[in-house]
Amino acid sequence: MWLTWVGGGVLIVAAGFVTAFAPRWRARERERRVAWSTARAAIDSAAVSRDAAGRPVAEAERLLSQAELIAARRGGSAAARTAAEHAERADRLWREHADG
Repeated sequence: MWLTWVGGGVLIVAAGFVTAFAPRWRARERERRVAWSTARAAIDSAAVSRDAAGRPVAEAERLLSQAELIAARRGGSAAARTAAEHAERADRLWREHADG
């Protein structure tokens, strides 16, 4: 009889835990997906700027290579943000050299 009460208590605690943490897990996963989507878009934009620049820019090439390497390794939201930052800086460098 007491085993039934213990089992029921364990189920209630487990259900409470899942109820409390499931939204956080989903939000974290959504944040990771959005961050990687942003990083991939930044890498693609930098690649287009590289192709349009007409002349090589060593620092921009290095930054884009780092961004692509980080993207290949995958990782969490922080890795995605780092990849996006590198790609955005590379894009900016190519655009500056194309304009000037």
